[in-house]
Amino acid sequence: MIKSCITCLVIFLTFQEIKATEFDFKDPKGVNNIIFQMDAPLESINGSGDRISGKVSYNPAMPEKTKGTIILDSKSLHVGNPVLKEHMHGIDWLNVEKFKQIKFQLTKLHSIKKEKNDVNALAKGKMTIRNITIEMDIPVKLTYLKGLLEKRNRTPGDLLILRSKFKVKRDDFDIQKGKNLEKVANDIEISLNLAGAYLYK
Repeated sequence: MIKSCITCLVIFLTFQEIKATEFDFKDPKGVNNIIFQMDAPLESINGSGDRISGKVSYNPAMPEKTKGTIILDSKSLHVGNPVLKEHMHGIDWLNVEKFKQIKFQLTKLHSIKKEKNDVNALAKGKMTIRNITIEMDIPVKLTYLKGLLEKRNRTPGDLLILRSKFKVKRDDFDIQKGKNLEKVANDIEISLNLAGAYLYK
């Protein structure tokens, strides 16, 4: 009887150890954002987007099993020049009325390097822009902060910080392919620093 109880306890604890936690990246503080830059010969364009949502399942003991989706509301993309913003949102470029989301669907992590609470890896997944989907490997750094959500949001829970810098090409997503390259670079440099939350129940 005692051996059976011990066995059950071990199985339960093992299950708890391998169970992934789902982190919500819809930030109630509105701090999460992405930054983008396009550096063409004649002009440099810098902007941001801040309406981010999505969920990621993560277990620090098994980071290779990480899965989830990060979504950006296309209408939240902003640049300082209002005319440029209008063009960027318009039908010839991002067409935000028709293509309302930019999405990265993460299927797994690989090439993983661990250091304390940090995991550096390549995130394999699918990037969707203007309803065109391309498989990509994106470098990411994940930092798991157990119990620290309360210091950020005054709510008990855990934090998962996701950082990344990578490039996409507008040609790949049929964004005015091959046009206006003197003023609008083909390469779009993207950086993000996002906080995902898991609330204790």
